This record gives sequence, C-alpha cells and structure tokens, in this order.
Amino acid sequence: MLAARYRTFVTAVWAAIVLVGVYYVLIRPDVLRDGMLNLSSSSEVLASVAFLVMGCLRGFTLIPVTYLMPFGLLVLDPLVMFVLTMGGIVVSSASLYYFSERLQLAEYFEARHPRHVERIRRLLERSELPIVIAWSFFPFVPTDLICYVCGSLGIDVRKLILGVLVGEGIICAIYIVLGRQLLASIL
Repeated sequence: MLAARYRTFVTAVWAAIVLVGVYYVLIRPDVLRDGMLNLSSSSEVLASVAFLVMGCLRGFTLIPVTYLMPFGLLVLDPLVMFVLTMGGIVVSSASLYYFSERLQLAEYFEARHPRHVERIRRLLERSELPIVIAWSFFPFVPTDLICYVCGSLGIDVRKLILGVLVGEGIICAIYIVLGRQLLASIL
C-alpha cells in the first residue's frame, strides 16, 4: 500500500515537472530566455548554476537538450557550456535510469509488450554500449527514452552513462560549435 502511494506521488511530481517544462519551453520560451539573460548580466556563476539545474531537470520532461542550447549559447562560454551540458546529461540520465526502477516500468512493459521487451533486451545485452552511443548521438530519438529502457531492463548503469557521454558529447559539441558560428554570423 505504501509503495503504491509512493509511486503515485513520484508519478505526480514527474507529471508536474513535465507540464511546467513543456509550458516554459514550448509556450513561454521568452521567460526562460529573459531569465537567462538577466542572470548572465548579473552573475556568470548564477547563469551557470541555472543552466546546470535546467539541464538536470530537463530529462524528466523528455525535452531534448537541444532546446537548452540557445540559452547557453547566448550567455555562457562554449567550454563552460559543454561541461555544464554534459553534467546535466549525466545527472539526468542516471536519475531517469533509477526513476524507471522506482516506477517499476519493467513490470509494466513486460506485461503489456513481452515480445518487444525480450527483443530489445536481447539486442541491448549483445551490444549495450554501441546501441546506447548510437541512440544518444542520433538527434531524432530522445536519449531520455534509452535511459528509461535501460533502467527498466536492468542494463548496467555504467555502460549507459558511458554510452550517453560519448554519443551526447559528440552531438552537443557539434551543436555548440555550429551554434557559435551561426551566432557570430548573425551578430
């Protein structure tokens, strides 16, 4: 009974974070942009902390990290932005991995889609790291989803984090370099 209440509470908190994140990213991005610009003009440290916190919480909303990039490009040094982005991704990925266990998503998916779960499990068990790296690098699939899947299937968290760091590290470095070049050509 207590476990069911805990899961309900955690799910409600997660849903609230998702709704707030979606609202501010999709409906009111001006609030985030103006807030980051105000923070950066007052303190680079505060802007860095805000960017890191948003990066850590972003994963729970399933919003891609690319939506945070413009804010970081406007106010942060590229190297600082890369380090903070990767830090947020690691925290977010590990949180999602363990969060999926708390919600017992494996039991849910195995009950609803046993053949699909077994197929994915076999595929991941054969090639965990390459699949996580490729999934994390490919810009059209949410990396957060592979974190949930790996958590619910009990895949080694160290392989997940390493794969996410490599895949996301490459794509985020590309985003930052290209974003800085685009920003320099506009300004």
